[in-house]
Amino acid sequence: MEELGLYDCPMPESFRDKISITLFLAWLFYLGFVSRVIFAPLMPEIEKELGIGHGEAGTMFLLMSLGYLLAPVCSGVISSRINHLGTLKLSAWLLGLALLAFSFVENLLAMGGLLIIIGFAGSIHLPSAIATITAEIQASDWGKGLSVHQCAPPLSFVTAPLIAALLLKWFSWREILFIWSILSLLTAFLYTIYGKGGAFPGRAVSVENVKIVGGNRSFWIVVLLLAMAVSGNIGIFTMLPLYLVTERGIDFTWANTLIGLSQLSGIIMVVVAGWFTDKVGQKKVMAVSLLLAALLTMMLAFTKGWLLLFVLFFQAAVLTSFFPAGFAALSRVAEPSLRSVTSALGPPLAFLVGAGLVPAGIGYVAEPYSFATGIFIAGVFMLFGPGLVLCLKLGDYDGQSGC
Repeated sequence: MEELGLYDCPMPESFRDKISITLFLAWLFYLGFVSRVIFAPLMPEIEKELGIGHGEAGTMFLLMSLGYLLAPVCSGVISSRINHLGTLKLSAWLLGLALLAFSFVENLLAMGGLLIIIGFAGSIHLPSAIATITAEIQASDWGKGLSVHQCAPPLSFVTAPLIAALLLKWFSWREILFIWSILSLLTAFLYTIYGKGGAFPGRAVSVENVKIVGGNRSFWIVVLLLAMAVSGNIGIFTMLPLYLVTERGIDFTWANTLIGLSQLSGIIMVVVAGWFTDKVGQKKVMAVSLLLAALLTMMLAFTKGWLLLFVLFFQAAVLTSFFPAGFAALSRVAEPSLRSVTSALGPPLAFLVGAGLVPAGIGYVAEPYSFATGIFIAGVFMLFGPGLVLCLKLGDYDGQSGC
């Protein structure tokens, strides 16, 4: 690929000047994120209809994470040919269509294939969204821009269980997925017409680029830190409905309502964390948030009643604060010209571990032992994070904003 010319890159501006682009990307991220995490509150009903066990239910989330593994190969190739803007449009359409098809199919093999596509659609959104935000917005405002984009996960964790709890009174889980797919496709249509930002190409993940990024120890440290955070975030969330219903004896509707309300803290914290990260630095925020989140995750295995709600509330808050800092750090482990490569490689690997292997592992541990045991092990895994932060080295690219 030819070296990008200066005219290919947008001129970075303040967060305030680019707020509309950031909000649209955040909305796309939210729709896509709900499309994946809504399977968690629906899983007890899905298990019942399909006649599958806890381990097989966890494997469904692993299949979505496997779709993320296609990002390192495909994301850069796609964005290098149709720009980041075109990649974001493709992601939106693909996700809506796959979700629509899933609401109709009954064959488990076909379901597995569609779950991989759903994961893939999300995988090509994230690298292009991060590359667009960090190119369009000046480096001093990255924390703010990324925090708005990262509002999508905590908002999804709040609304997905509430959507399930409300709509399951009138609709089946298939009809709920159908409704959400129509909303996603409508948004994809509007974004195709009005979408802006990211009108510059990414870089294909060539062998040479992989060697450069893969040889950077700090890149792998950030990937592992992201995997730990995703473990406590998506990994735990996806198995919470089954845990609360089967081991804590909580009513299905109340369990989803409880999970949704407990995630409200994350919406507030992710915005605050973005501004705080710009002030005190990414490493400090990552270390403190992972330490507290690990301890709170381990407590989930033992708490009951109102104490359980308290732990869920603060666990969501401290974990959500990690992600603006984590993705900002990922953008600083390599020079700006390789930023789309690190964004393509890093999140899929982290999601494979945290959102795939961890929930699958919790499910299989739950069958001979308990969900509580699996959740406690996930918390112990996260406890190693603060020590890894001390080994992390980040570059100073404030003078090299853009793509």
